[in-house]
Parts: sequence; structure tokens; C-alpha cells
Amino acid sequence: MPKPHVLRLGTRSSNLAMTQSGIVARRLMRAHPGLKVQLVEISTTGDEVRDKPLQSFGGAGVFVKELENALVDDRVDFAVHSLKDMPTRQPEGLLIAAVAGREDPRDVLVLRGGQTIDALPSGSIIGSGSTRRRLQLKAAYPKLEFAEIRGNVETRLRKVREGQYAGTVLARAGLKRLGLLPGSKRSSRSDAAVTEGLSFHLLPLELMLPAPGQGALGIECRSSDARTRRLLKVLHDPEAAACVEAERTVLGELGGGCHLPLAALGKVVRRGGKAMLELRAVLGLPDASIILRAERLGSLRAPQKIGISVAQDLLSRGGKEVLAKLG
Repeated sequence: MPKPHVLRLGTRSSNLAMTQSGIVARRLMRAHPGLKVQLVEISTTGDEVRDKPLQSFGGAGVFVKELENALVDDRVDFAVHSLKDMPTRQPEGLLIAAVAGREDPRDVLVLRGGQTIDALPSGSIIGSGSTRRRLQLKAAYPKLEFAEIRGNVETRLRKVREGQYAGTVLARAGLKRLGLLPGSKRSSRSDAAVTEGLSFHLLPLELMLPAPGQGALGIECRSSDARTRRLLKVLHDPEAAACVEAERTVLGELGGGCHLPLAALGKVVRRGGKAMLELRAVLGLPDASIILRAERLGSLRAPQKIGISVAQDLLSRGGKEVLAKLG
């Protein structure tokens, strides 16, 4: 009997990263009978340093660098990333071989008990290191204050439950994949304990646009590895990829990293029976003293063009001033 082909999948060791990688591995093995996928855990700087804000030592990209080093060094064959954590440019020799679909990209506000955001007293502290989330929540609820929060999803929920923060904001996609949303299938009794005493409030897109790429998984491999690229192709979602490309183009054109207070969301819409790409974006200062919005509709086949147009619109409306103040 021939030896099964084995692909080494590089993944962070966090519960969410392992869960996401497991989802991708199972999809690949179902699509390619006889293929085996081996998960290779890799520790990243972002996971190891938990007592400093991400922006102080590289932003969300610190969750990606060591995985990419493992790819370059041929220690793994491909890696699974949350696309919102990925820099807009890949190192030489690497590429995003597939965008593996997209979960609901919206954010969820997590509060203690039966609280609602409207009932929170003035000065309530929301744990969030995301300047994007701070900007949009502050614009809608000036009474709120914010503080840095680090740790994996379970740790952040525990800190809210213990009263260290009035609440926190997390991506719905991650909560769903972990089985932590109310009504979702729990993988263990411990999952129920993690969410006990907490309430989950889905934030509408009118209030909170997501980060570029939020909810989507980026599958990265070596550009020279034709066999792996061919195997990964089955995971690719062209419409999700176009939306994400438009969003990430805005980020790249503004010259900012994952720490930039920028939100962007692409959506496929139908106009006269034709599929079009609608892109919305928000840029501003974290204290919401400046908040800029832009929107464009264009061809689904030209996501970069739409992203560039939205970025230029933001810059012309005051984005240059925002970027100058952010330094």
C-alpha cells in the first residue's frame, strides 16, 4: 500500500488557532482521500508576550511572523491565519494560496449578567486594545472608557466575568468556531463555565464595521510548492477573497498596520442580476474626535481598484490629518 501524502500544517497553540487549523485540516482530508494533515504547533511572540500592548512590539503581525519563518525554513508546508492578523504584504517566496470562506465578520460585545450597553454607567471600562473598536464605540457611546486587554478568548471572558472590565469586544467568528456563542454546540462542559454569567450582544454593522479580513481564514504556503498549492485550491472562496482583497487594499494604501484605527468591509451585492462588490470603510482617531467614512460600489473583478478608490476618498476627506496625528 502506498504511503499517504502528509502535509504539515503550522499553527499557533491557542485554542482558537488549533480549532481553526483543525477545521481546515478536516476539510482538506475530506476533499483529498488519502491525504494526511499533521498539525505542528509553533509558539509566536504575540502568544508569549502578554503583559504589553500589541502595538508596542509589532501589532497583530507578531502572531504571524514565526509561522512564516517556519514556512520559509521548510519546517511546515502551509499555515492557517486569521486574515485580520496578517500584514498586507507577504515575505518573498510566500503567498496566500486560499481564502477559506468567511464566517459572519461582525463583532460581539460581551458584558456581565443581563447588562446592556445603554445601561452601563458613565466611565465603564471596556477591555480592548483595538483602536478600530475604540474609535467606533466611542463615537456611539462617548460615556465609555477603554483599557488594554490581552490573552486568549477564554482569558478575556474570564476577566470580564471577574469584574476586571465592564465588558470586552470579540469577533463573532472566533466565538462561533470555539462553540462559545449562546445556543451553539458546546464541545465540553468547561465551555459552558467560560460563558457563565455573561451576556453576548451582536453589534450591528451600522455601529461597528469589522477589521479588514475579519472572519476569514488565510491559507499561506511557499509560492514554489506547486503540489501544496494545488491541494489547497479546493479551500478557496473567490467571492470572499475579492471582498478581503478590497479591504486589505485600503489598509495597504493608507500605509498602516493592523493597529491602524481602520474598519473595512466588502460585500457581494446583486445589481440588475450582476454581482458587484460594495466596500465600506471607517477611519479616525481612537478618541472619535475625527471619524471619516467612505463607500464605493464596483466590479467584483476589480477589488484592488475599489480599495484604492476608497482609500483615496478617506485621504481626501481628512485621512492625511488622521495619519499625521497617529504618527
